[in-house]
Amino acid sequence: MVADQIEARGVTDPRVLAAMAALPRHRFVPPDLAARAYEDHPLPIGRGQTISQPYVVAFMAQALQLQGTEKVLEVGSGSGYMAAVLGRLAGEVRGLELEPDLLQGAQDALAALDLPNVRLRQGDGALGWPEEAPFDAILLSCATDRIPPALWEQLAPKGRLLLPLDSGGPLGRGHQNLTLACKDGTGLQSLLPVVFVPLR
Repeated sequence: MVADQIEARGVTDPRVLAAMAALPRHRFVPPDLAARAYEDHPLPIGRGQTISQPYVVAFMAQALQLQGTEKVLEVGSGSGYMAAVLGRLAGEVRGLELEPDLLQGAQDALAALDLPNVRLRQGDGALGWPEEAPFDAILLSCATDRIPPALWEQLAPKGRLLLPLDSGGPLGRGHQNLTLACKDGTGLQSLLPVVFVPLR
C-alpha cells in the first residue's frame, strides 16, 4: 500500500510514510471489510460515512507539514484512522465525531494501539473544541462550503487549516478541492480534487 499507492504518487515525507506503514488500517474498518482495508479507495464504515482512501490520508497528513510537537484538531474523526496517523506525527491530537456509534468504534480501535496523545469526543465539528484551543493545525475530514468561524478562531497564529472546500451549488454537489488555509495571511491554496461526505 505505502509503496504503490502513496509513495509512487508523490508523498515523500518519511514520517508520514512510516506512520502509514506502522498502523493496522484493517482495525479501523468493519470486520467484514477487513480484507479490503488496504485497497486503493475509500470504504464505508456506517452512518453514511467512509474511511478515506490511503493516498488521500497520506496526502493530507503531508500537507500539514507536522514536525512532532504540534497540537492538532481533526473534525469528523469517523473511523479514527486519520487521528491515529496524526497521532504518530504530532504532539497532541484531538478529534470530534458527531455519531456516537462511530465514535465508540474509533475509540475501541485506538485503545488497541499505543497512542496516548490521541483523544476523541462526540461533538459538533463546526464548533470545534474551544477548551482545548489553540490548535497549531486543524484538519476537516468532511466537506464544507466555507471555513467555520469557530474553527478559524481556535487556530493558533500562523496555524494551518486543511479542508475539502465545496466550490458551489448545494453542499455535496459542487466541486471539492482539498484546500490549505494559513493564518499568516497568505490566503487559500488549492491542493487536490477530492470527494468527501459533508460536514453535518
